[in-house]
Amino acid sequence: MSETITTTETFLIAMAIIFTVPYLIWRLAKTEYYAPLVVVQIITGILLGPGILGKVFPDYYAFVFNQAVVQSLNGIAWWAVMIFVWIAGIELNLQTAWQHRRESGITAGLALGTPLVFGCIAAAGMLLCEGWVGSKAMAWQFVLGVGMACAVTALPILILLMERLDILRQPIGQRILRYASLDDIAIWGVLALILMDWQRIEKQGLFLLGFAVSCIGFRKLMLRLPQGDRWYVGLIWLAVCSYGAEWGGLHFMVGAFLAGAVMDTEWFDQKQMDSLRHHVLLVIMPVFFLNAGLRTDWSIGGETVFVAAGVLLFAAVAGKLTAMRLTEKILKWERGEGAIIGWLLQTKGLIMIIFANILLDKSIISGETFTALLLMSVASNMFTVPLVSPKLERMNGIIFKSK
Repeated sequence: MSETITTTETFLIAMAIIFTVPYLIWRLAKTEYYAPLVVVQIITGILLGPGILGKVFPDYYAFVFNQAVVQSLNGIAWWAVMIFVWIAGIELNLQTAWQHRRESGITAGLALGTPLVFGCIAAAGMLLCEGWVGSKAMAWQFVLGVGMACAVTALPILILLMERLDILRQPIGQRILRYASLDDIAIWGVLALILMDWQRIEKQGLFLLGFAVSCIGFRKLMLRLPQGDRWYVGLIWLAVCSYGAEWGGLHFMVGAFLAGAVMDTEWFDQKQMDSLRHHVLLVIMPVFFLNAGLRTDWSIGGETVFVAAGVLLFAAVAGKLTAMRLTEKILKWERGEGAIIGWLLQTKGLIMIIFANILLDKSIISGETFTALLLMSVASNMFTVPLVSPKLERMNGIIFKSK
């Protein structure tokens, strides 16, 4: 069969599978409450990967996901996630965070630092076993990378879940966005530190210098352009910054985030921004989820990977809840408020998967560690709405209370 079918036909078969299978699972199993479509797409990516589909139907897997098809899917996945990270950078709102700097600083600091410590402890334990550390990683890079993966809050997924809970535009939703936005900056800063290559420090320095200088001209240009042109020029800026970061050895996703972070949300219509995020999720992000699933590795053994995922999930959730319990006492929040915010901030998903992909690309973590992190991400999202929804019903007053 493989001799009579073209690469284009095989690619289209793969695309049909990517969009059909998660949709059917989502609709027929009615998973929306505990696993929205985006989570089902991540799960489907794992199911279609080499560890499951590749084991059950090895010939079919090798036929559909051959090297040429995977290369094509990689290109789509890269562009999809670059746009998504770029949007996340644009939507950072540091002005509001500065207005509430004491409360935001304490909350965001504890929300990031505590699960980071818990995650680093879990990662230190993984150092004692073979198979988890990437081939090019130093111990501190692996520990800090896995620890940060446990501390990540997936801002785009958080927005989707808060929309479902009907609190995104309420005071508590806006507060949570402030905390997550500050942590987003720290996440990418830590990633840049992990990826710092002292053998290429000159190139990395040149990129950062060139980026800083070009930002001045870019911002002046954007202010003079009509809003419709800003979208197009912004995409050019995204591609250029991503190339520069990749050339400097920092990874193109760091460049994508920086490209968005220096742009102002006010330059764009918020409804158009929300629509773009929605359509990126709908049209091309499923390819990224499948691409992530194709990178899973179960060589250590399925049970061992699941145990590692459970340990990492405990570190992530316990770290966030502990941090918010401390914050609740320090800032004198209402009892139970910290638990709601903690469960929402422990949300993983896209940003963590992107983060883990970068660590895997740079051989800082192994395929088995990537698989464990992917499983942890799925479980994190599935817990959030069922646990937060009843808490919000019992504490309806805090939804409308600003800080």
